[in-house]
Amino acid sequence: MQNNSLVHKKLGFQSYPLKLFALLGGLLILLVTAVPAWSESNPFMDSLIEASKARAELVQSVQKSVVHIKVEQKLVNVVGPFQNQPRQEGSGSGAIVRSDGYILNNHHVVGEADKISVQLYDGQELKARLIGTDPATDISVIKIEGKDMPVLPMGNSNNILVGESVIVIGNPFGLSHTVTFGIVSAKGRTGMGIAEYEDFIQTDAAINPGNSGGPLVDLEGKIVGVNTAIFSNSGGYQGIGFAVPINMARRVMNELIETGQVSRGWLGVGIQNMTSELAKAFGLDKSRGSLVTGVMPGTPAEKAGLQKGDVILRLNGESIENSSVLRNAVADARADATVELELVRNKVVMMLSVQLDERPQQVGEAGTNSDNRNSTPELGFAVQELTPETAQRLGYQKAESGVVITTVKPESPAFNKGLRAGMMIVEMNRKSISSMADFQREVQASSKEEGLLLLVKTPQGSQYLFL
Repeated sequence: MQNNSLVHKKLGFQSYPLKLFALLGGLLILLVTAVPAWSESNPFMDSLIEASKARAELVQSVQKSVVHIKVEQKLVNVVGPFQNQPRQEGSGSGAIVRSDGYILNNHHVVGEADKISVQLYDGQELKARLIGTDPATDISVIKIEGKDMPVLPMGNSNNILVGESVIVIGNPFGLSHTVTFGIVSAKGRTGMGIAEYEDFIQTDAAINPGNSGGPLVDLEGKIVGVNTAIFSNSGGYQGIGFAVPINMARRVMNELIETGQVSRGWLGVGIQNMTSELAKAFGLDKSRGSLVTGVMPGTPAEKAGLQKGDVILRLNGESIENSSVLRNAVADARADATVELELVRNKVVMMLSVQLDERPQQVGEAGTNSDNRNSTPELGFAVQELTPETAQRLGYQKAESGVVITTVKPESPAFNKGLRAGMMIVEMNRKSISSMADFQREVQASSKEEGLLLLVKTPQGSQYLFL
């Protein structure tokens, strides 16, 4: 009983503050009902709310064209006590791009699949078949049977700006029709090692496993990219995602639908990017263009008169900033097209017309034909005459002549610039090197002030290096 009385006393002692709090609460309610909400009285909030609702309405419309793709693939060369051949399952995303059921997505999602199924926005699941696939751009097209399907319209990826808002819709980790929002972080990303032909849009909109093949959408509700890859140390989202621009994907898609394969133009040269040092050595004011390191025999390039050491600056009037831009431009021009090249040769600007050929399925590497040891201690490498036996061991043609690098001192100028043992020296300061005598002559004629321009070759191709 004592305990109960103590409780009652405590409650009685608190009754006066409670009445005061109740009075204050009532006044607060009156104030709240009498004064409009902050957001209602702030015109800036009005515009934000309107923009948010407009974006939500756009998403509701776009989502209907996005599908969840499920794939199965038979595993080969698997040894074990299996009654049935084991299968691997995967998933991705896609966008309906034609009302009769054509769906745009990624090669790495469906290109090798044995079974493909598609789940629509309304939950309906349909079988799909592969129409065509292009590993070189990581683009594929599949088809489901149907008509009057909701189509995601295509935009123009050339017009989208860095900093512009974009939306990603897909099925990360199997979570159907997940929406994320971000901006275009960069355009024209190349050299990522994701695909053979690269011109990626970079975005910070969250892309995760399962988003592959889904659309990157602008605020007009148009697809501007096909989500393809992420840069991540963890396997998940870290703020850097990549999408194939829709202008590249659309061209590939149309050819896959029409012919089942993609036609690409081919020049037949080995190329590399310019550096500031190479630009100076070739007489250019800045490091732009694509440097020709070799010309394959019998190719459009050879027939048109292209030479190693040419620097290609423009194709059909469009600026060539680097080798990836040139490769994409030549491919897009298609076979049998005639293109106009603006280039610099021996510090002289000139024009060449080239009729492109169809790109071979297996492209060889462009090279150039280049006693007994000799070393250059100041540069940090040694060479020897290339014998038929050495050529065969290193993967060169037996008939080739020249000098091959035998050792490169670690942390030397040669090592830091990329020279490695096994490389063949083809030229020094634009002079052909076919013997040790040629090599020694050019070493003696060179100077530290002017530097040394080398054309080196491996079994995979050629490149210029400036020491």
